[in-house]
Amino acid sequence: MRILVMNGPNLGALGERQPEIYGSQGMDALPALVRAVCGGSADGVDLVFYQSNHEGELLDRLEAARREGVDGIVLNAGALTHTSLALADCLAWIGIPCVEVHISNVFARTDQPLRRQSLIGGQVIGVIAGFGLTGYALAVAALLQRRA
Repeated sequence: MRILVMNGPNLGALGERQPEIYGSQGMDALPALVRAVCGGSADGVDLVFYQSNHEGELLDRLEAARREGVDGIVLNAGALTHTSLALADCLAWIGIPCVEVHISNVFARTDQPLRRQSLIGGQVIGVIAGFGLTGYALAVAALLQRRA
């Protein structure tokens, strides 16, 4: 099974950027987290990582994932979650199961009401928020369970 793990704007510096909100682990910790959460069901899972600060590049990568036959997507679109109709439209037509992930609990960020809104949420099979990097591993587990 091939799973694309995509990160949007400002998420290229995970582990360094605002560790009080986003934690101190970088994406290099994800394979071990996936094994810890998924155990043997993660055997044979090919995780492909992609990050861009540019909306158009994210759209291009999603379309490429369709052509490549990617089985599932774990997507943290960052701030584009709350603003990008283009990402929502793309997710709607590519037909790949996708789990939306947020490192922080965006629904608890009452100081910024816009962060509680997701334009892509209607095009994903589920949303995981507030569990740090472990949320990515939980998203992979959800995709594996869905495929089983």
